[in-house]
Amino acid sequence: MSSILKVILVDDEKDSLTLLQLQLEKHCPDVVVAGVFTDPREAKAAIELHKPDIVFTDIEMPTMSGFQLLEQTQHCEYAAIFITAYNQYAIRAFRFNALDYLLKPIDTGDLLNAVAKARKKMRPNAKQIETVQKQIQGERISKIAVSSQTGISFISFNDIIYIEASNNYSKIYTTGGTYVVSRTLKDVQDTLEESHFLRIHRQYIVNLNHVVHLNRNEGILTMGNKAMLPVARNQKDRLIARYEML
Repeated sequence: MSSILKVILVDDEKDSLTLLQLQLEKHCPDVVVAGVFTDPREAKAAIELHKPDIVFTDIEMPTMSGFQLLEQTQHCEYAAIFITAYNQYAIRAFRFNALDYLLKPIDTGDLLNAVAKARKKMRPNAKQIETVQKQIQGERISKIAVSSQTGISFISFNDIIYIEASNNYSKIYTTGGTYVVSRTLKDVQDTLEESHFLRIHRQYIVNLNHVVHLNRNEGILTMGNKAMLPVARNQKDRLIARYEML
C-alpha cells in the first residue's frame, strides 16, 4: 500500500480550492489535505509547520505569487505542482523545465498523474523557477531542463545537435552526450522550432547550426556529429529556405 502524502493547497480563488480538494478526496485516497489557503502568506507558515509532501499552488495571487511562495520556503522539502490558467506557450515553459502543472479546470487524469510523479520528484530548484518566470514574461531562454534519476540537467540549445523520436519518448543528441525525455517529438517541436531548429522528418528535429551537408539527390542531411538523417521530401525546400544561399 502506498504511503500517505500530506498536501497543502494554495489558491486565491475559493471555488478552485474547493473543487481541487473534492477531487483529491474522491480520487486520491493516499492523500491527506493538511491545509487549504487563499492567502499565500498563511500558506507559507503552514508549509513551515506541517512540512507537506506536496504543495499545490496557483501562480498569480494578489499578495504573493506561487513562485515567490516557493522561493520563500526553499528550506522545506516538498514537491510542487503549479495550478495555472496560462496559455499554451506558458505551459510549455513548465513542461520543458521539468516542473509539474495542472491546467484549470483541472482534469482528474492529469491530477492523478501529477500526484504519482510527485512521489518520485524533489522540489523544483531556484534555477528552474527563474527560467519559467522568464519564459512566461516573454524572455527568450537558451536552455531546457531534462530530468533523470540522478537529478536535472540544463542543456543549452546550442549544444543540441538533433532530436529523434522514440515512441512516446524523445532522444536528445548533444555535443556532450545523449538524453532521453518522456516527451513526444511534437512536444519538443512546439518549443524548439521557435528557435534555430527544424523538423526535417517525422522522426527528426535538427539544430540548423549543426548541419554540415545536404545531399539533395538522396535527401540525406549530415550533422556535426556525423549522423546522417533523412529529410522528408516536403521539408527539403523549407530546410534550404532557412539558410542564406551563396
